[in-house]
Amino acid sequence: MSKVAQVNVTDMAAAIRLGCRTMQRMFNRDDHDIPFFNTWVRPNPVMMFSAAHSESHTPGRHLNALLNAEDAAGIELDETAIEKHRRAAFFSYGGPVPLPLNRQVIDGPLVNFCPHNIREGFHALYALVNYRGDEPARDLAERSIAAIFELWTPAGGWDQARIRELGLDYQECQGFIHGEARMLGPLVKYYRATGSPRALELALLLKEKAVAEFFLPDGEYTAERFITRHAHSVTCVMSSLAQLADLLGDAALLLRVKAFYDNGLWQLRDAIGWSPESVGQRDSDHGEGNNTGDIVETALILGRWGWSDYYQDAERILRCHLLPSQLRDVSFIQDPPNPKGEDGLREVADRHLGAFGFPAPYGHESVGPGRGGAVSFNLDIVGGVVGSLCEAYRESAVSRPTGHWVNLLFDRETDGLRVHSPYTHDALTIEVLKAAPLWVRLPAWTDFSTVTVEGTDELPCRINGYLFFARPPVGKAIRIHFPLAEQHLTLSGAVHIQPIRVRLRGDAVVAMDNFGADLTYFDAYA
Repeated sequence: MSKVAQVNVTDMAAAIRLGCRTMQRMFNRDDHDIPFFNTWVRPNPVMMFSAAHSESHTPGRHLNALLNAEDAAGIELDETAIEKHRRAAFFSYGGPVPLPLNRQVIDGPLVNFCPHNIREGFHALYALVNYRGDEPARDLAERSIAAIFELWTPAGGWDQARIRELGLDYQECQGFIHGEARMLGPLVKYYRATGSPRALELALLLKEKAVAEFFLPDGEYTAERFITRHAHSVTCVMSSLAQLADLLGDAALLLRVKAFYDNGLWQLRDAIGWSPESVGQRDSDHGEGNNTGDIVETALILGRWGWSDYYQDAERILRCHLLPSQLRDVSFIQDPPNPKGEDGLREVADRHLGAFGFPAPYGHESVGPGRGGAVSFNLDIVGGVVGSLCEAYRESAVSRPTGHWVNLLFDRETDGLRVHSPYTHDALTIEVLKAAPLWVRLPAWTDFSTVTVEGTDELPCRINGYLFFARPPVGKAIRIHFPLAEQHLTLSGAVHIQPIRVRLRGDAVVAMDNFGADLTYFDAYA
């Protein structure tokens, strides 16, 4: 058993930057620079074309993440990579109907249509419109929405006869949640960016079906109700509903999301936010980073609406699982022989640096059979996780009309304040740069009798998990001292092969059971 190097538990900006590196290097030279989709790094390293997802799926995830990262964290992008992703996304819409399509083989025609991929198509178009003012992308998005209204209804589903008449192979999904419902999130984002009435109309139709048939008031998940066991489809629709509730100011809808988060979601996650690739999978601890990102994004919205304990959940997930799961040590990946010069075998290790994929809680490799006993990465997941990290980075410290809010205890600097984390410094230090009230969330495990404050004569109030400073000094550091408590928790055997013991310092892992697995993140629990 070996432990990987350079595990990150503190630096969101560094994780975003390295993930962007990955997404800007994964184009297939042997396929007109269409990005790869699924890859394996051990035991047989290779990057591959997917007849289901390459052009219809990967560019959207990557454009959504890359352009988001540029905006949120100031990441400098390679514009040639952006153009390659844009070209691939537009290519996928180049068939007989403006929907994202796939080829069955490289250099073949666009013949495969699966509703599962519409979400990713809209993510590409939304990102180009929002961050680049791309009018052709906006026109294509509107035509795509119109095509969906022509070919799909909530009650009747897709007009498969018309789709076949267009020369397309309709690929069935595992029900509404695995298919059409997934597009809700990017439609909400696209509406925020453009005010498109048709986008909002379609989003509301999707929402009504989702809450009438799936996300019910009891908040439960059953395979019979949801039809699909594909965990990412469930979590991305959950986060999409939260985004729509946030857009509309719809407290009733957000309560419906909260009910699922508090109940059914526990069949799709553990206490540190790990989530399985498939609900109810047996004999494997491999997860999927997408799902965890969706959980974080939902928690951020719930926290913003006043339930501060969901910020606590988001921070623990980020420190204990999502950040550590990034591939930052590629020394174990051996580039394969490549006598024919195939791009799918070229520089596999270097091009994967920064990837997110299918982690176990304790490392890159699950005990048990895992994904065939191998270490693999579907490259769309890199985009999904980086996009979620961007949302967490924005929300960690933010200025609003009500003041400056420190919601997650990471190092962060904005126009309004500068934050030094207690995980990287000897105290939580905050310097207000523009005069305004200050709200500082302290973790739920904090013993407030041990908290001391330096740098201000004001005695802060405790309000809903926050220390509130009405008149913090400007340009002078406030130092808040409190110990990072040692804690122990056990990750449930209901979602894992067996219970997993974890020792924490604050919200960061000190040690974890790993059962002799290879490529682990943390010291073994003893």
